[in-house]
Amino acid sequence: MVRHTPVRTYWVKGNDTSSSSLWCNPNILLRTKNVGSTSSFSTSSSTSNNGDNSSSKEEEEERIIKMTDLTSEILHIQLNRPSKLNGLDMKMFHALHQTLVELQEQFKSSSTKTRVIILSGKGRAFCAGLDVVSLVKDVRYLKDNVNALLERPHDEKQLQKEGVEAVEEEEEEEEMKVIGNLAQNVAYLWRTLPVPVIAVLHGVCYGGGMQIALGADMRYTTPTTKLSIMESKWGLIPDMSISLTLRELVRMDVAKELTMTGRIINGVEAERIGLVTKCCEGGEEEDAAMEEALRVAKEIVSRSPDAVAATKKLYQDTWLSQNNHTNLKIESELQKKLLGSWNQLAASGRNFGVNVPYVKQKDLSLKHEKE
Repeated sequence: MVRHTPVRTYWVKGNDTSSSSLWCNPNILLRTKNVGSTSSFSTSSSTSNNGDNSSSKEEEEERIIKMTDLTSEILHIQLNRPSKLNGLDMKMFHALHQTLVELQEQFKSSSTKTRVIILSGKGRAFCAGLDVVSLVKDVRYLKDNVNALLERPHDEKQLQKEGVEAVEEEEEEEEMKVIGNLAQNVAYLWRTLPVPVIAVLHGVCYGGGMQIALGADMRYTTPTTKLSIMESKWGLIPDMSISLTLRELVRMDVAKELTMTGRIINGVEAERIGLVTKCCEGGEEEDAAMEEALRVAKEIVSRSPDAVAATKKLYQDTWLSQNNHTNLKIESELQKKLLGSWNQLAASGRNFGVNVPYVKQKDLSLKHEKE
């Protein structure tokens, strides 16, 4: 069994589903730092005992995103709706989105020591996908739910007229973070964080859950995990940024076959076709995947935070680009920022037995031209 001694635990509560007016503009969440009206954060000791186990259990069940510091530099984010196999209802969508917004703000202000994020699901599954029943059970809010998930944060005609390129250079990176709708953002915004995100998949990983996992930088799973891009079984297409994430992992014919059939594959096949990073065996399977993720996370933490962040940025910006000139320019500009920096020298010193501490990650933003 995997046992951790967390430093502290945070919770994110979903919003009250009776207030549909809060759902109609996901851009409010993305642009506003203080959004306590839609979800709340609270800090609690993971070992505290208030003497009221029943009320604590009920309160825990309401808190659908759990964040635990496994170490001062490794943050564990857990989907916490186990009775529904961590299915995605509106509360889960908003809680995930709020979590990502808060993380963006923390990294932007350098108010966090987090170097790696591990993302998993509590209970018997990572995520069973969209909780259709919860979205349609009250027809009064069905239209609001659909609008909240699919409404885009920018005026489409204005985007078509000016193009994304019209955004000022210094604002371009921030603008690119908000061109998606709510459903797309909860899957893709993991890519905008300057630290690696490692998804641990077990049980089932279907539909929207699969697309959230694709937003991570790495995915570790088990042989018996069931994975599927399942939307075709509901007469739909996958629409949570999969057009940006799946193309990096598998061939187009494989992507079409998985998506058109909606068939379920196991962890072994998922590794073979490149959908996951590694299929882990040994002991209790869920623990094997978590143990491997934690091992990789600790190894990453031992490297320079600047080099790790620059690697993520380099591959994120260039992997599928056909502009060789720009790609090489990004590569060289990032290297210039690293050479001679404190963390680069500290990393070099560690190769000679000199344990020099790393400092906070430096600003790696680039002013390269978009050609």
